Amino acid sequence: MHTQLEKARIFRTLHERNSTFVIPNPWDAGTSRLLAQMGFEALATTSAGAAYALGRPDGAIGRGAMLLHIAAIAAGVDVPVSADLENGYGDAPEEVARTIRLAAAAGVVGGSIEDATGEDATGRADAPIYEINLAVDRIKAAVEAARALNFPFTLTARCENFLHGRADLDDTILRLRAYQEAGADVLFAPGLTRLEDIAAVIRSVDRPVNVLAGPSMTVSDLAGLGVRRISVGSALARVALTGFLAAAHEIHDHGTFSYAQSAVSHRDMNALFETETQHTGSAGD
Repeated sequence: MHTQLEKARIFRTLHERNSTFVIPNPWDAGTSRLLAQMGFEALATTSAGAAYALGRPDGAIGRGAMLLHIAAIAAGVDVPVSADLENGYGDAPEEVARTIRLAAAAGVVGGSIEDATGEDATGRADAPIYEINLAVDRIKAAVEAARALNFPFTLTARCENFLHGRADLDDTILRLRAYQEAGADVLFAPGLTRLEDIAAVIRSVDRPVNVLAGPSMTVSDLAGLGVRRISVGSALARVALTGFLAAAHEIHDHGTFSYAQSAVSHRDMNALFETETQHTGSAGD
């Protein structure tokens, strides 16, 4: 198994290469192991997937539960893991810094901080995005905490405008530039769906850009724009739950079980996890 320092250096190298990589988002230790086994070079957690696994909506599980979640994923695989740390679990820059330190202690080698106020949990629907000066101070605090660690923690700064009904590309670019100046290693504006908007962001900054993949996008399209990193957010978790709901509805509504015909066999599923256990030993047990 690689050490945390080795994983951190590998993760940095992925961002420094002149090529695009996909960083998929598992939602538990099992799915993280399967993705690592498939050959993905790094993984990122998803706050929504973590919440769904606990029967909660996105944004409703808190820092303690999230730290347990990311620790289980990071311990179970021998690839770098970056954590979705939502808005840092507090308005104050000091709380954001504390979250970075705790995430590093949980075993991840990178993490993202949003500029959303977290209104899903706090009721701030009238002010979904932090005022720019506070948003920048929060990123500065995260950067300071990351730089004080004994390994190169890769900090991603997220501008959440497009996820909260503020489809203002100019303000999004302004914020990403400010987060870049504050020291962020990677920039991310989830919710961008037009390739021309993504291209405009990439032209406007000089840090690696992460893009949340949409159903009409391809790796080659995004790579052609200069996107360095592609994530999928909660999509894998939602696809899995879509299959679960369809099967459950078949049982409840029709009293039939035909869904099982398309399921991976018990033997094959066991074989996949036996192979992964051989690769990782008892990590995460």
